[in-house]
Parts: sequence; structure tokens; C-alpha cells
Amino acid sequence: MDKHSLNPPEWAEPRRKSRVNKWKVFGAGILTVAAFHWLAPHCSHRHQHPHHHGRTTYPGEHVEWKPCGEISNRSVECSKIDVPIDQFHPDVSNKTFNVPIIRMRGKDGSKNILLNPGGPGGSGFEFLHRRGEQLSTIVGDGFHLVSFDPRGINSSSPRASCYPSKQARQQLGSVHDIDIVKDGAEIYAWTHNYVRACEDTMGEHGKYINTPQTAADMNSILDALGQKDMYYWGFSYGTLLGQTYATLFPERSRRVIIDGVVNQFLWYQARFDMEDLIDTENVMDGLLKECIKSGDACPLSSMADSWEGLKDKLLSFVGELKEQPMNVYVNNSVYGLLDYQKIWYGALFPVLYKPQFWGTFAERMAQLMGGNATEALMAYGLDDGEDSDALYTVSMNDGLSGPLHWPQDLDSLLDIVMPTFNRSVFAPDDLVYLFAKQQWRIPKTHNYVPRNGVETAHPLLILTTTYDPVCPLISARSAEAAFKDSKIVEVKGYGHCSVAVPSLCLAKHVRAFLYNGTMPANDTQCEVDGPYFKPNGTASVMSFEDPEDQAIHLAQMALASDPEWPRHV
Repeated sequence: MDKHSLNPPEWAEPRRKSRVNKWKVFGAGILTVAAFHWLAPHCSHRHQHPHHHGRTTYPGEHVEWKPCGEISNRSVECSKIDVPIDQFHPDVSNKTFNVPIIRMRGKDGSKNILLNPGGPGGSGFEFLHRRGEQLSTIVGDGFHLVSFDPRGINSSSPRASCYPSKQARQQLGSVHDIDIVKDGAEIYAWTHNYVRACEDTMGEHGKYINTPQTAADMNSILDALGQKDMYYWGFSYGTLLGQTYATLFPERSRRVIIDGVVNQFLWYQARFDMEDLIDTENVMDGLLKECIKSGDACPLSSMADSWEGLKDKLLSFVGELKEQPMNVYVNNSVYGLLDYQKIWYGALFPVLYKPQFWGTFAERMAQLMGGNATEALMAYGLDDGEDSDALYTVSMNDGLSGPLHWPQDLDSLLDIVMPTFNRSVFAPDDLVYLFAKQQWRIPKTHNYVPRNGVETAHPLLILTTTYDPVCPLISARSAEAAFKDSKIVEVKGYGHCSVAVPSLCLAKHVRAFLYNGTMPANDTQCEVDGPYFKPNGTASVMSFEDPEDQAIHLAQMALASDPEWPRHV
């Protein structure tokens, strides 16, 4: 790795804060205005029939629902509830958060399973509309699928935001933040303003936007649904939420699945998660190994005789872009630059999440390295960045942030963070995050402490791939130690969360767990169904004799082919 330096390049102009690669964030789109208007006020009436305003109640529930569309011919209904600003001290204030809820109905009489797509910052509304059909196929119609916009997120209110308006964000949200040595002084000064704006914009509500409070909000949702036991499937950051819930409320944790695991001990109790990227380069190597093994099915395979040689060529090319970005002109309204940052973090790093896109990535990179940069520019070179306020707010409020845990001068910060960049060639991905963690002003209000040996109402099911680029297998092992009798089902492959690759074996473990509580006797491995690179002329999906197995495989293929979830922002 030494022969091709991968230090970040210089930038000539200020830009938006970095796209946040650091955390396992679901790239939730902005909730549409139409979806927002589907939300109905919370009410505690209890009836079995529709009201004259089109709202419906069900026996045993304490919430009214309003129709908000259909997914795969199954009705979708929406509601919202108010939760205390501080769930653990509800009498200290009469202020609340408003939490929207969405449900895709299964058979009448079904239990509700809560879903969290990841984040922090993922919208349950967007998630269910986007992938409810596939998840219901995998889970079956014996469950109502329920999701929600967590406190501070998307259509919940008040929102986690550090700017009073979109205009203010556009005017104030730019900073040089590529090279920590060259840009450190500017980021340091800019972040002082940013964290003060976060504190002022969110006011009293800001300090209660954290994961333990959201975990308690899930009990409020269960109570509104008239359900005692928690059935839950959380992905990526959703595994942190699931672990937090199961530790705080073990007696209600009846069926908890965590998929693509965050190490909760490091999230809450360490300055850095030093294991999050431990397998990232292994996934990159896996991409190159599978490419060479696949021959002509991978457009990059002709560039080298071995995966090591292909890696050298790729690193050399990226290193050249660091020294001299490539200008690409399509027409007078479409042109731009392709540089190290856009290829390394904007192209390669995201594709490690989803092997279904390895073929497309290889084709674009083969064209780019051969001199044709149009496709690469259109895919990777025209991104304007995204809002990361919710991610910052939740993660800062959860962990070791601010002057109690960090020295406040620039030199001391550099002394602490610079060595952490050596843990991975993908490490220096979001510098503003580090400076915000040092300077965060909103006080921590929770006292949650992770612990080992938690005995839940039923053991947890832990899902993972062998090589996850941001939530490694070692983090799944930490969760297994934390929860008594929990078991791991490992898909022997690459990608972020089990949904990164199709595996009928894994889906059957999920169903057996949810319906019957069936646990693997020991930690179990499942194979990936199908190759990573498909030769031209071959079927894009596998065939199964059982129609239900075929439907599950098609649903898994759709999840594995979703470029937006789960992903980094």
C-alpha cells in the first residue's frame, strides 16, 4: 500500500460539508408533501369502524389511522403520536415530540413488527414505501410492518436541524474540509459557529434527540398499538437502536433482529469506533478477487493477470487523480471534474456496500481508466452533498462529545485524530464530524451504559455478512456477548447488512425466528445465492422449484439491487 499514497488532495474552492461516509446511514429521501399530509392526529378513541373523516381504529389500539396508499395491493395507513420530550423523566416538562407512524397491514390479527432502516436520520416512511413490498415477502403476511420517523428526523417535529432555513444552509454550510492538515484551522473555526447554530436552532428539544430516548419512544408506539412484546428488525444504525432497546427493556424484547451490527460499546463509550472499517479493505479485495475469477464477466479483468495486479493498477490510477484531477466535458450544461475524492469515496466506497453493483462499477471504471469518463462523471461527479444534521445530533448526543471528553485546542485535536487515519485507507472520510465531536455544545442527557450478559424475553437473532465494509463481523460478536443466548447467522459473502446479497437460507432463519422463536443451535453460516459477476447471456436470477422460495429470492434480489439503502449519505 505504501507505493501509492492515498492522502487526500487539495481543493481550490470551499464546498459543502463532506458526504458523511463515517456512519452507516440510510440515505433517506425527503418525505414528500403528499406523505406528510397523510399523517393523522393522534387520538385515543377505540372503535372498529372507519370514522366519517376516513380515520380508522382497531380493537385494543389507542391510535387512529388514516389511509395513505397501497403497497403491492396491501393497504398502508398512517398516524402519529406525541411522546414526552424526556421519556425517562416525563414530569419535568409538558413539551413533546410528534412521532409519525406508518403501517403496511398483514392479515387481520397479526402482530406488529417495528422496522428501522438505519441512520441516524433514516425515514421509516420513505423506507416502507420504498421496500415494504420486498420485506413483506420475506417476512410473510403474518405481520403488520410498522415503521416511524424517529424524534428529530424527517417528518417528526421538532426536527434536528442546525439551520433555520434552506437558504441559511446554502449560505453558511460551506467549508474546506478535505485535508486535515491544510484545512484544519478553517474547519476548527467554522465548526465553532456550526455547533452554536445547532444549539440555538434546536433549543431545549436538541438535547433529547438521542438513541435511548428513541428506544423509549418505541414503547410508546407499542403501547399505542396495544402490543406488549417487541418484534423488531433493525438495520445498520437500527442495530444500535435495537441493542439499546433490548438492554433498557429486556422484558419486552420478544423477537429482536439486528442486521449489520454497530458496536454499541464503542458508540457510547469511546471517542472513536476503531473497528468500524476493519473489513473495508477486505471487501475491496473481494471485489477484485471476484472480478479476476469471473473473467470476461468483469470488464476490469483484462487489465491484469491477478487481483493483486488489478489492485495496483486501480490504486495507481486513483493516486494520479489525487495529483491531477480529470476534467470531463459533455456539453455546456454537463461538465465537471473527477478527482481522488469522487472516485475513492464517491464511487468505490459506496459500491462496497452492494455487490450487485460491482459489475456496473467495473464497467464504468474500465471506461474511465481507458479514457472515456462520461459515464463516471454522470454517476460520481455531479453530487452536491446532503444534510447531515440529524446524524451529527444523534451521534454527538449519544457518545463522548464536547469539552468534558475532548481538549478544546486545535493541536491537541490533531494529536488525537491523526493516528486514527492509519486504521484504514478509507478512514479520513468526514473531517467535520471529528471537529463537531470535539466542540459539541449540547449537553448529554442520557445515562445509558451498555453491558454484557443481558437476558431478554427471548434471545436476539444477529445477522451479518462475513465482510461488511462498515459494520464488521467483530461488532456482531460484541452483540452476541452482550445478549444472553443470542446467535449469529452469517452470510458468507460481502456487503453491508444481510440484505446486500440474496440468501434463501438466511430468509428461512428470519421466518423461523419471527414466527416460532426458532434459534440456530449454534452460530450458523449461509451461502450467497448466485455469482457476484454474471456472464453475458446468463439469467440475472436463480430459479427455485417452490413458488414461495422464488418470490423470496426475487424480493432479496430487489433489496440487494437498491442503490439507496442501506448506504452512506
